[in-house]
Parts: sequence; C-alpha cells; structure tokens
Amino acid sequence: QVQLVESGGGLVQPGGSLRLSCAASGSIFSISAMGWYRQAPGKQRELVATIFSGGSTNYADSVKGRFTISRDNTKNTMYLQMNSLKPEDTAVYYCKATHPFGTYWGQGTQVTVSS
Repeated sequence: QVQLVESGGGLVQPGGSLRLSCAASGSIFSISAMGWYRQAPGKQRELVATIFSGGSTNYADSVKGRFTISRDNTKNTMYLQMNSLKPEDTAVYYCKATHPFGTYWGQGTQVTVSS
C-alpha cells in the first residue's frame, strides 16, 4: 500500500513557475517508478514526466526544456519543477507510483496558467 499526497498547485501567470510535490508513504521501498500526469478540460489524461528507481527520466515533448522531474529519497518526495508556463499547461496534475502490487494515484492538484 502506497499513499501519495500532492501539493503546490495554484494560479500562475504565463511565463511563471510552480513546483509540484508528491510525498509518498507506506511500502515506498517497492516503488519502481513515479510520474506526473495531467488532464486538461475535455482532454485525455497524458503522461508528463516519469522518473525510475534507477534515476532515469522521461518527458513529454511538450514539456521538454521547461519541466524537470526529480526526487528526494531522504524526504520520500517527488517534484515537478515547471518553468516558462503556458496557458496550455493548465490542467489537473496527478502523481502516480508504480508498485508490484498495484498502481497508486494522488488526489490531483489544479494548475491554472492565466493572465
């Protein structure tokens, strides 16, 4: 069992920055990968970035060069640093953890990019 608690969403102007956090607890040693997904209004949920247990990362083409996924194993927390935000980044962002016994999701946090 893994519990995920997200924070950091909010309203930001275009060109601004936000950092999302996802704190994991429970059977955290069994997590093989974590990632961030987002779902914009009227759109399908899409993968934004993934970080694997070995430290490698993947990014959607739409966020490469602007977003950075990272983790702090001491704090059991994953981050998504979002820079140069655009209105099209507006979405509910979800934290996901992959575990041998299942897939776990955070509650989602709203990110709104608007002037």
